[in-house]
Amino acid sequence: MLTSEVFLLLEHRRQQNEAKDEIEDMSEVFIKTLNYARRLSRFKNRETIKAVRAIFSQKPLHKFEVAQIVNLCPETAEEAKALIPSLENKLEDDDLDEILRDLHSKKTFQ
Repeated sequence: MLTSEVFLLLEHRRQQNEAKDEIEDMSEVFIKTLNYARRLSRFKNRETIKAVRAIFSQKPLHKFEVAQIVNLCPETAEEAKALIPSLENKLEDDDLDEILRDLHSKKTFQ
């Protein structure tokens, strides 16, 4: 699961509790996790997250690799392969660079 998806789920839960006046019932761990996910979330809305997921739909990548690429947002194929060694034999650098450019454009124009 992407950190951005975790943030959306936790934020939705927080809003539900707030609407029910149960805001005091949220644990300290929940609040800390929500704040952590908010800080590390790269994409802020569902539509952008769906578009990001679509970038990877036909790629030969494991869910973990997709999540790591999206959560880390590396700048280059070289950086991505250094951070996620399992990418080495799955994608050519040109293909990975294209994916990263698409990812960064989604991040910029959300």
